[in-house]
Amino acid sequence: MAEKRKDVTVSKGALEKPAPAPQVLGPLDDMERWFDDFFSRRWLRPWRWESRFPQALSLTMPKVDVVDRANEVLVRAEVPGVEKQDVEVSVSGNMLTIRGETKQETKEEKSDYYRAEITRGAFSRTLALPAEVDETKTKAVMKDGVLELTLPKVEKAKRRSIKID
Repeated sequence: MAEKRKDVTVSKGALEKPAPAPQVLGPLDDMERWFDDFFSRRWLRPWRWESRFPQALSLTMPKVDVVDRANEVLVRAEVPGVEKQDVEVSVSGNMLTIRGETKQETKEEKSDYYRAEITRGAFSRTLALPAEVDETKTKAVMKDGVLELTLPKVEKAKRRSIKID
């Protein structure tokens, strides 16, 4: 009752897996399992605000794109639902700060039902620019909830190509 495969003799009973032996757990084994369950690897992962409170994060920190061009730095920031008079931009050296406030008011009235909701929130974001910029020549445009800043670089910070002899 043995088969021969590639010069190996295998009996038919050897191919079947034996039944696992019953496992008896003691109190220490239970404690190890509980400890492993409580301190699993998920404790090492950072707690993500954006997955739990996406609206809160969008109010506190607008998403920003920074583009480093040859003569200028272009910054685009998402500030949906914010009026341009409610946004403040400040530049100091190579640090840019965008602050603002959102205000929303909703009123609904139906026969004897009345509802009013007022939502307010503030946001602020400070980021380091890739080069030093000239604050006096900065241009800012806000359109469709996107703030676009064009920050010209100072003469010493402009990118130059150097010819190798």
